[in-house]
Amino acid sequence: MNKKNEITVIGHKNPDTDSICSAIAYANLKNHISSANYVAKRCGDISKETSYVLDRFSVAYPPYINDVRTQVSDIEIKQVDGVSGDISIKKAYSIMKKHNAVTLVATKADNRIDGVITIGDIAASDMDVYDSKIVSKANTSYKNIVETIEGRVLCGDIDGYFNEGRVTVAANTPDLMEDYIGPKDLVITGNRFESQFFAVEMGVSCIVVCTNNEVSEIVLRNAKEKGCIIISSPYDSYTVARLINQSMPIKYFMTSKNLLKFNIDDFTNDVKEVMAKNRHRYFPVLNEKDEYIGQISKRSFLDMEKKKIILVDHNEKNQAVDGIQYAEILEIIDHHRLGSLETINPVFFRNQPVGCTASIVYEMYNENGVEITPEIAGILCAAIISDTLMFRSPTCTTVDKLAAENLANIAEINIQEFAEQMFSAGSSLKELSDEEIFYQDYKEFSNSGINFGVGQITSMNVNDLQTIKLRMNDYMDKLVAKSGMDMIIIMLTNIIDESSILLFKGAKAKEFLEIAYGSEFDGDSIFVPGMVSRKKQLIPDLMQAIQQ
Repeated sequence: MNKKNEITVIGHKNPDTDSICSAIAYANLKNHISSANYVAKRCGDISKETSYVLDRFSVAYPPYINDVRTQVSDIEIKQVDGVSGDISIKKAYSIMKKHNAVTLVATKADNRIDGVITIGDIAASDMDVYDSKIVSKANTSYKNIVETIEGRVLCGDIDGYFNEGRVTVAANTPDLMEDYIGPKDLVITGNRFESQFFAVEMGVSCIVVCTNNEVSEIVLRNAKEKGCIIISSPYDSYTVARLINQSMPIKYFMTSKNLLKFNIDDFTNDVKEVMAKNRHRYFPVLNEKDEYIGQISKRSFLDMEKKKIILVDHNEKNQAVDGIQYAEILEIIDHHRLGSLETINPVFFRNQPVGCTASIVYEMYNENGVEITPEIAGILCAAIISDTLMFRSPTCTTVDKLAAENLANIAEINIQEFAEQMFSAGSSLKELSDEEIFYQDYKEFSNSGINFGVGQITSMNVNDLQTIKLRMNDYMDKLVAKSGMDMIIIMLTNIIDESSILLFKGAKAKEFLEIAYGSEFDGDSIFVPGMVSRKKQLIPDLMQAIQQ
């Protein structure tokens, strides 16, 4: 249940091939050189290009996570098994003492919650004044009665329930019993033959004989004929009378409606707020199937640790997975400009001016002497090819090209052929919605109070880019109106021609693009020859234009 040893390796929102593949490869490296459990995850949908890469090298898709705040699954959950609502109050109290618990959860056959009973409920059941019919009103099973008074059955079927009559003590002489004992009652008696005999004759449902006294054959025979149960207890009449109330089932006293419970996926800061407004000490926890698995209390948060995160391929707060401010960042592996993330503690931060994070990860494999498998080599090579647009991007360095060539040899792929197949798979967007196309490689930035987003779509086919331009034009009109961004731009990059069409929306967009690239506009777009890199070309140009 406790996931304290898990460390998440994750890229940015709307992840590209580098973000996904570098996270997988770096988690694999860390698992080879560290004893902790490193798990690659993603905080966005996988693009068609990335899907092609992972499928090509038979690499599992990383699980999706949309928030890294601590959850109930990250804290210690007290293991107290669920109980049946039919168990007696006495048994419930014994279980509480054994487990040092103050709350028991009653569960159904499918382990769903039926109700909750607390030590306070049990105390109230004993202290409150009830009438003599309370045991039958509670529909108490004879099995509970036998168990509670440690009795033995002398005659009768105890599979039924005491659900009519009162609990009485046959303290008077037999001739007075008819004044206070009625049919279906449960009668507590001593060793008096007359009292036992008359109780049976009066049609009581059950007789409890105290201090292990024997019962005559005559009484037993009559009891069998009339369906009366006779139980012998080692306790005296006072103790039996007191214990009888403790045989009532907990379902009569437990809370069954408007139960306050938490799911294992609930975020702890939300749970804390709810707990602060309630006086209960322990609260039930349910798993993904709504099955009861244990309890938590306010004390459960004392040893809670933040989720541990390693970020790859970015260091921007607005590109990070939600809840990053509540997590503990251990490392950052990146190749972008320094962004807006802040950390409380010092972190391992490796940032190199190369074209792809995967190139850095490749170097770290070599530095640590860890063998690179063909599968890992394949996805790292694909990431470099993707991020450098097959070495055409101005961000590409000699380090990237040498890394890709070495990785291609390990993976046994031809870079030119593989790149064509990968880019072709990524540019086949006919089956995707406008939203899926737009967000497949989209990042948000902020500078001098201007908030803007930039997406990029690459293709080796100019006709595909023109089709996408028409689709994105209408979609971006609606998006900028509701996003609150000052401007939104999408780069439609032609890998072969090494050029981009910049389709833009927003009141500020044309002003800044005009400063950066002149006035050759075609409506809401501008053609920029030689532009293929968002990181190295467009973003620096925009930042400079905004600052002017």
